[in-house]
Amino acid sequence: MLLAAQGLLAPPGPAGKADVLAAIRRMGALQIDTIHIVARSPYLVLWSRLGAYQPRWLDELLAEGAIFEYWSHAACFLPIEAFALYRGRMLERRSPTGRWGAWAEANAGVVARVHERVRDGGPVRSADFARSDGRAGAWWDWKPEKNALELLFDQGHLMIARRDNFQRIYDLQERVLPGWDDANLPPAAEVRRHKLLDSVRALGLTPARWVADYFRLPKQGVAPLLAALTAEGLLHAVTVSGWDGPAYIHPDHMALAERAAAGELAPARTTLLSPFDPIVWDRARAEELFGFHYRIEVYTPAERRAYGYFTLPILHRGRIVGRLDPKAHRDRGLFEVRAVHLEPWAAPDEALVAGLADAIAGCAAWHGTPEVTVGRSDPPELAPALRVALAARA
Repeated sequence: MLLAAQGLLAPPGPAGKADVLAAIRRMGALQIDTIHIVARSPYLVLWSRLGAYQPRWLDELLAEGAIFEYWSHAACFLPIEAFALYRGRMLERRSPTGRWGAWAEANAGVVARVHERVRDGGPVRSADFARSDGRAGAWWDWKPEKNALELLFDQGHLMIARRDNFQRIYDLQERVLPGWDDANLPPAAEVRRHKLLDSVRALGLTPARWVADYFRLPKQGVAPLLAALTAEGLLHAVTVSGWDGPAYIHPDHMALAERAAAGELAPARTTLLSPFDPIVWDRARAEELFGFHYRIEVYTPAERRAYGYFTLPILHRGRIVGRLDPKAHRDRGLFEVRAVHLEPWAAPDEALVAGLADAIAGCAAWHGTPEVTVGRSDPPELAPALRVALAARA
């Protein structure tokens, strides 16, 4: 149910730009991360679902106003029709007691100058502002103008009009979304109801304990709200063998649930997942549902890493069977698989080797890095089998 709701049940067909938007709507949120060991996460999440699509389509959808950026599960691309569900949070962050209160008060002049610059001069990048505080700065030490841009973005004065080489281009909210009127703001209680419904839809079938994390909602009171939505007919409650309490299904997925109950949903996809894919971004859910203990090791010192800097979970026919440690060398056209680690119970049989070789070759070709090398593996016999399978696809 989860994989079907997320568009990961069957192999993809040819993809078009409309499929990118449909995938974002299906997920409800596409998390943004800038790590570029392979493709940046939002592009990789889409590749996992769509196969060889054009990454520029995501950029175009942002520039065209079909999607927007804001905080959801984390920093995310979101369908523009969800803007009303996030506008209230933007306005709340204008409070003097909010997250920016002390900094905004101490730097009111900087904020005013940056806002005026955008209002009078048009869209800007952070790079358009020379650092004015006399400090050299590091990636974690933003200049005041960057902080001001982020404050104005958080508070909804600015939106991201587009991205240029993945750099944010900020513009006034009323220019990016001219048709919006804050008089249309829905009540906070209605926003929460909508997000709970959207969470259940995105998860396919879910117990109450998984729902809040999807859009990072407060956990308190979720169970009674789900029960109330069920009583209203907006959700369906079902029993799942081995689970305590009810599980919930959105009405949009009832036909899918009937097929699942009849044994008619057969996972047939083998693909690589981003660490920030909705399938695994809730690490506790991934462990409970797939038996897959996963932690990203980007911030772990190299000598203490168990699997690699930016490992990608391997989804194979409905199970997460292991993780792959990749590096795309774009300047050399090389896709390096540094290591592959299978879970102890996963056997490197013919189907897994073939599916994983297809996924690696497909990802490498999409990257423009068609040459693939495979390093070590656990179990050891997997690496040579993959090399043979990949050579046959070259």
